[in-house]
Amino acid sequence: MPASTEPIIWQFSLSTINAIIWFVLLALALWMGLRMRWGRLVAITAFLTLDLIAFGAFVRLTDSGLGCPDWPGCYGQLLPATASTQINAAIAEQGGTHGPVSHSKAWIEMLHRYLASFIGALILVMFVRAMVARFTRARMLLEQTVAPVGVGWPFLLLIVVAAQGLFGKWTVTLKLMPIVVTAHLMGGMLLFALLLWFWMIERARQGEPGARAVRVGSGVRMLVWGAVFAVTVQIFLGGWVSTNYAVVACAGFPACNGTFAPTLAWSDGFTWLRALARNPDGTFLSVEALRAIHWAHRIGALIVTIVVVLAAVRLLRADSALRSLAMFIKGVLLLQILLGVATVLWAQPLLLATAHNFVAAVLLGGLLVTAFRIRGGR
Repeated sequence: MPASTEPIIWQFSLSTINAIIWFVLLALALWMGLRMRWGRLVAITAFLTLDLIAFGAFVRLTDSGLGCPDWPGCYGQLLPATASTQINAAIAEQGGTHGPVSHSKAWIEMLHRYLASFIGALILVMFVRAMVARFTRARMLLEQTVAPVGVGWPFLLLIVVAAQGLFGKWTVTLKLMPIVVTAHLMGGMLLFALLLWFWMIERARQGEPGARAVRVGSGVRMLVWGAVFAVTVQIFLGGWVSTNYAVVACAGFPACNGTFAPTLAWSDGFTWLRALARNPDGTFLSVEALRAIHWAHRIGALIVTIVVVLAAVRLLRADSALRSLAMFIKGVLLLQILLGVATVLWAQPLLLATAHNFVAAVLLGGLLVTAFRIRGGR
């Protein structure tokens, strides 16, 4: 495929016929979303976003991010199967399937894009239904097909998912620039968090016991929100490790290559605006910089463990209604620690590393549900 003369941040590679087919498929997703009950629509969208976070990790860990090096198509095609000629040419040019392009990597990348597009369509449905609800007074229509809420939340979700789509594009067109890929991960986490909170609002509106407010002291609320913040920062650090391929920079656990005082290059490791594996001046990133990235994530894990355990203990003491949530959070934290250690000791096996990303989102979700439950004062 000839190189595009457009700026890479605005590249759009689908031919007209392929774009029409894509939009027809998205229209089918819109039709499905319009037929769902409101609460089910929000819940399914949140669940699919959680799945997409795990799938995004799988894309990164299999080095499939450039399996289709244009956007949103694959060498201008809707399916990798119809881009076989271009994929085969790229494989020959890079000297085999060990490079960024292969048929399997192309399918992994495009499946990720399909799922992301489907989620975007469902969120668009939410916004449309909310707008209809705002301008109609038909009671049956309100109960069956549109949203019993204002337009604020759906509009916010639409803005976030649109921005997330742009970062997904820039992940590809800017050649896996670490800060862009990490921002794309955090955008997925933000979208999941907003959808989860929105779903809890809907459950509370329906009067479900699992969303009932529980009154606790301000100290407990501060601890829970502190845990949310700590886990969010740790997810960012984990994304920075993953996007810089720094998992294997520190072998062994708990020490790093047999020492608790490894040689680190903090400033190089945490320079944000640079290409993958490069310093801003174009030289290769040092092992010491990669080690600093990895070590920061380990320090963060220790801080998260302390804060989350303290929050869970306080929740157990605060109210019996929060006991199951507190136990869930402690169990997920333990699982996440075990997955992190195993990922290091076994040099990042694909299944464990993907699960580590997924469980991080689950832990954040559990803390957000808890924060929602205790949002009121005593």
